[in-house]
Amino acid sequence: MQARHNQSITHRAEAMNNKHTTHSFMSSGSKLSVSSVVCMVLLSACSMMPAYQAPALPVPANYNGGTAAVVGQVLAADLHWREVYKDDKLQQLIAAALNNNRDMRVAVLNIEKARAQYRVQGASLFPTINASGNESRQRISGDLSSTGQPYISSSYSTSVGFSSFELDLFGRVRSLKQQAAQAFLATEANQHSTKISLIAEVASAYYTLAADQALLALAQQTFNTQENTLKLTQRKLEIGVENQLTVSQQQTAVEEARADVANYTAQLAMDKNALALLVGGEVSSTLLPPLITAFPKIDVGLPTGLPSDVLTRRPDIISAEHSLLAANANIGAARAAFFPKIALTATAGSSSGDLARLFMGGTGVWSFVPSITLPIFDMGTNRANLKIANVERDISIATYEKTIQTAFKEVSDALAQATGLREQVKAYEVRQAAAQQSLQLSQARFNYGVDAYLTVLDAQRTLYSTQKTLISMQLAQLNNYASLYKVLGGGWQ
Repeated sequence: MQARHNQSITHRAEAMNNKHTTHSFMSSGSKLSVSSVVCMVLLSACSMMPAYQAPALPVPANYNGGTAAVVGQVLAADLHWREVYKDDKLQQLIAAALNNNRDMRVAVLNIEKARAQYRVQGASLFPTINASGNESRQRISGDLSSTGQPYISSSYSTSVGFSSFELDLFGRVRSLKQQAAQAFLATEANQHSTKISLIAEVASAYYTLAADQALLALAQQTFNTQENTLKLTQRKLEIGVENQLTVSQQQTAVEEARADVANYTAQLAMDKNALALLVGGEVSSTLLPPLITAFPKIDVGLPTGLPSDVLTRRPDIISAEHSLLAANANIGAARAAFFPKIALTATAGSSSGDLARLFMGGTGVWSFVPSITLPIFDMGTNRANLKIANVERDISIATYEKTIQTAFKEVSDALAQATGLREQVKAYEVRQAAAQQSLQLSQARFNYGVDAYLTVLDAQRTLYSTQKTLISMQLAQLNNYASLYKVLGGGWQ
């Protein structure tokens, strides 16, 4: 409501300004008096930019489904990424990615481009001084000569000065400079956003590689165990202790494990390729996760703070607000277009018909040419440009609010997922222990002839499936950890 109120005030001010402008400068019969010129000179510090007020936050005061924020706690965004990702190998990979990743290079170059554009626009506030020298030679025919004889006329001149320097009486150039400055700051914030996304992607790729290594190790271990069991059952079949059904069932278990080994081997190769792309070069084997048989646990708790804290930390929100400020400044430039433009051209130098006398006394020349341009009739171009500037400001407001809402959703989703994954991991840890015990009991009952071997196979499959799911849940928990740190605005300091 407050944002809409502010917009309404701004629109009314613009309407009043447009009415005054039309009356003073767009009337075909209007004339500019001397007093008017004096007044315009006195208005040299005038600015047409509307007063900026940030839109009201379009989100609740607390995250949906998240833990309550602790007042005065350290925020996730205040934590350096090395404080969050403490694995030494992962730290080296992230550092390499920040230096070598092509997306980061593009982001840095975009900042340099925006900085140069800002300097170009800022230079418009000052006159550009140039020096020039000219030589002119012309043949005069006898018919045009006072003596009746043809001759060659020569002239030489040199000067220094500036041309078409605009006196920024109504802040048009300063508004454009402000627009360029805000565009530069938005680009810089986008670079920070790219950085935190890259850090999260490297961490996720590293965790995925570690998880697939764990899955491959588990599949290989299961395959070896199942293959040894198959050899044993085949020997029992040869001596008549076991039947063909048991052998066939065990063969099925062996091939299932073999297929998993092949699948995870291929997946591991793709994981390494993905990590190399993020890092920007080949990844040394010394920086790969250690070969483990169980996926490691980490503390996944992060201080979240309040939504208002995120607004001051998330680079994408910072970028959206700078874009809004740039659009606001552009309105000032569009308003100033309704008013006269005063430009100055001034030169000083010397001129002579003889090069040797060019810098002698009596050859000095100078010129001073002020000019004024009045927008009388332009087929509504200025009005249309002002309308465009206002619409672009309104679009920037909507984009800014949508960015805030998206950030709120991402944090809320990550918090909700963190809670759910924590409970799922606990459940599968208990389930794994139960499945392990069930396998032991089934094996014992089979050894004593109480149950068929199919019961043992079912227990093996249940344990293997539970182990794979637990690793997947632990991976999801770590990826959620990386995602939560990113959406909270951490990692770009």
